[in-house]
Amino acid sequence: MSINSYFYLLFSHALRSKLHTYDDVVERVARQLGLDDPAKIRLTSHNCYSQQPKPQPIRYQGVEHLLDMLVHYNQTSDILYYEVLDIPLPELQFLKTLKVAFHHATKEEVVIHSIRLPKNSTIADVIIDLKTKVDLSSPTAELRVLEVFYHKIYKIFPLHEKIENINDQYWTLRAEEVPEEEKNPSQHDRLIHVYHFTKDPLQNQQIQNFGDPFFLAICEGETLAEVKGRIQRKLQVPDEEFSKWKFAFISMNRPDYLQDSDVVSARFQRRDVYGAWEQYLGLEHTDTAPKRAYTANQNRHT
Repeated sequence: MSINSYFYLLFSHALRSKLHTYDDVVERVARQLGLDDPAKIRLTSHNCYSQQPKPQPIRYQGVEHLLDMLVHYNQTSDILYYEVLDIPLPELQFLKTLKVAFHHATKEEVVIHSIRLPKNSTIADVIIDLKTKVDLSSPTAELRVLEVFYHKIYKIFPLHEKIENINDQYWTLRAEEVPEEEKNPSQHDRLIHVYHFTKDPLQNQQIQNFGDPFFLAICEGETLAEVKGRIQRKLQVPDEEFSKWKFAFISMNRPDYLQDSDVVSARFQRRDVYGAWEQYLGLEHTDTAPKRAYTANQNRHT
């Protein structure tokens, strides 16, 4: 979490004593802000090395004294961060808040939703909550939640998975509608990963992924020419630009370029790879697409 995600406090004379208790500190911060309920203040210590807030905030009455909040290894800081919550911290600690980026099926804008549920809730509960906040293509549209990291999809969360242990600090949680062509696959259809990539000439042509990864359902015997047509329609790329794209089967970061007549499904037969994300259909092209706009639908303190 960046330093701008918090208000921060350089201590005045009122807080110079390092023996102030946790309750003393939140009460004085609340008084300074004109806030009636000190329990709605959440504190986070300062990391003296990164000059950033520590990743984990201080739990309610989780430390005894102000000194405990200010010490980072052997260094003492005079910075303490605070947030103003909309509910008391003791209540919030029984809840789990996840930030989920909703990718609309047709719109470019990506909206980040804060989903706050009891810790024993599941991904199915997240989807139910999210459906009340987003515009769907139809009332019966199905949603799925993905784990995305560095432009690769690492996981489709099962509906029964508990949210308590899901980490959205480093991984991006993405929600999207399940395309119709993926809902009733035949036994010979394959769901493959499709990623955008470039090669860096300064790093021995090393592959660098970018953009939004996605899944694509391919049929047995489907050629690259047929797959390309569906990808172009899905991404709405103009003919002139799309004609410059190259397509490769990539395994363990090594591209094997494909011809229009190649059968794509024939390349995705191996099962002895570390993870499905290590084998994918790569789209090589320059990153000329406009960046998706990310907006948050709720105040960050919610």
